[in-house]
Amino acid sequence: MENRYLCRGKRIDNGEWAEGYLIVDEKDYSKYFIGYVLGTNEDGTPHDLDAAQVNPSTICQCTAMPDKNNKLIFENDIAIKHNDDDKEPYLIRWSENYAAWELAQCGCAMYGFFDVDFGEIEVIGNAIDNPELLEV
Repeated sequence: MENRYLCRGKRIDNGEWAEGYLIVDEKDYSKYFIGYVLGTNEDGTPHDLDAAQVNPSTICQCTAMPDKNNKLIFENDIAIKHNDDDKEPYLIRWSENYAAWELAQCGCAMYGFFDVDFGEIEVIGNAIDNPELLEV
C-alpha cells in the first residue's frame, strides 16, 4: 500500500490507534472505519475486511514522508527540527492556502514541506494524545 493513502484514528472500542485505509459507512455517514481489505472477489469488490470503527475527530492523514527515525509523519503529529536552536515543537497540518503539508507554530505556518530537511525532523508526539507539547 502506498503510505500517502494511509490514515490513522483512535478506535471507538478501546481508544488505541488504528492505521490503514479510511472507510466510510455508506448507510451511516457518521461512522468511519480504518483498516485493510484482506480479500477481493473476481470483480474487485472486497469480501473480507480487517477494520475498526474510529472517532472521526481523531482521523489523521499520512503525509507520506518519514521523519529522521524513518517513522511516517501524520497530520496532527508534533515534531521538532534538530537543526533549530530553540527546539520548539511544530504541528504538522494541511494548508488549504498552499494545498500542501506544513509545519506550524502558535497557529502560524512556519515551513512548507518543500522547505524541510526530513533528516532533521523528529516526531515527538501528536496533538490528540499530547496537546501539552504545543503549550508555549
